[in-house]
Amino acid sequence: MNVDQNETRNSLLLRLPNKQDIEAWDQFVAIYQPLVFRLARSKGFQEADAHDIVQEVMIAISRAIHRWEPDPCKGRFRDWLFRIARNLMINFLTRRKYQSIGKSTGQSFEFDELLAEYPDPHGSGAEASLEFELEYRRELFCLAAAKVSRQVRQPTWEAFRLTSVEHIPIVEAARQLAMSEGAVLVARCRVLARLREVVKQLESGQTSMSKKES
Repeated sequence: MNVDQNETRNSLLLRLPNKQDIEAWDQFVAIYQPLVFRLARSKGFQEADAHDIVQEVMIAISRAIHRWEPDPCKGRFRDWLFRIARNLMINFLTRRKYQSIGKSTGQSFEFDELLAEYPDPHGSGAEASLEFELEYRRELFCLAAAKVSRQVRQPTWEAFRLTSVEHIPIVEAARQLAMSEGAVLVARCRVLARLREVVKQLESGQTSMSKKES
């Protein structure tokens, strides 16, 4: 599914400097916490360490978010967050704990190889940044899908899942669901429209949703 490719809605980000805005922070954490965790795991961190890194990134963002401004000339918010996450991972790797592990096991080359994945904290990191962007889109889709699947009737959701996720031909999906091909198309379009709407709500921090279809 192609969700809205715009940057995280400024309306959500501009609410974050207000530490009392629990709704905005809950929405932000729901979107970005899994992203940072998967990024850390993909770089070889153990699960417990990845959780620690996530907490450090969230704390760093909470302390620095007031300095971020929506200025295209300064780059996107997600690039800024990615640089923070990467720098904190470097700091994590260079702590005495990791260095001493390498020395005590005689396998310091593993530590060097991990560090080599982060050669320049100020470099472009284009490939890794793209990976982070894709993970962001996947996370938004998963969150939106979880909401929408509870809002629509099961046949409506299955029509979307079979044709858009499983890529089953419409005629076969119609046969499996005992629906007409036209009904499958309508159901798929309805779910796609709702998913786009929910993605926008997630990015803007709006959580109010319409009631379940009859």
